Amino acid sequence: MTHAIEFHHVSKKFKGTSYHAVDHVSLDIKEGDFVTILGPSGCGKTTLLKMVNRLYEPNEGRILLFGEDISTVDVVQVRRRIGYVIQQVGLFPHLTIGENIAVVPKLLRWDREIIDARVDELLSMIGLDPAEFKRRYPAQLSGGQQQRVGLARALAADPKIMLLDEPFGAIDAITRTNLQEELLALHRRMAKTFLFVTHDIEEAFRLGDRVIVMNQGKIVQFDTPRNIVLHPMDEFVRSLVASARAKEQFWEQFS
Repeated sequence: MTHAIEFHHVSKKFKGTSYHAVDHVSLDIKEGDFVTILGPSGCGKTTLLKMVNRLYEPNEGRILLFGEDISTVDVVQVRRRIGYVIQQVGLFPHLTIGENIAVVPKLLRWDREIIDARVDELLSMIGLDPAEFKRRYPAQLSGGQQQRVGLARALAADPKIMLLDEPFGAIDAITRTNLQEELLALHRRMAKTFLFVTHDIEEAFRLGDRVIVMNQGKIVQFDTPRNIVLHPMDEFVRSLVASARAKEQFWEQFS
């Protein structure tokens, strides 16, 4: 199977700090995988993600997308090949929902008819009726609906790789669960490569085919959720698993 993303001895150290935000990371992500990155605040997970679309540049090492070193490619071209979804959504408030989704296809100079059809297709895919939502503005949508539109906008140009940086972190628990289910269904249907950052172990294990566990800039384990639970590599991973089990025990008292 083709490797979609490869990290070769990648490090990132920000100016004025004495430590590596990402510390000599090497790993491969296969095409079509749904990989989650799990770890506490400041562990390097978002920094690792942002180096894939060159929002941050590594100090050392190489990152390859489908075998191509991204440092040799124009940064705008790299970003146009990748879908990117963030927690704050980032919709343009002065543009309609349809115009927000159409931003990248317009930059790529798609034909108007193709853009319109793509916007309608994506709105339908995320469960928002194009006739009802296409001409609304972001302020007229709920937080969950805005996050759906952010996902649709990232998918608009049909990228092979999707980067998602805690996209559901600011959403209520019920909506978050529903969006997780919808994201899994989208991934199964579209077979794209998803790289998803979260600090929530339940979310990481629920969504990921494999999970990258990070601590202090390093990869401490990269495995399936089952293997991480059954065979934690160190005390940090054991503590993460134990914290999830403690939550289960809490809810069992009400059953």
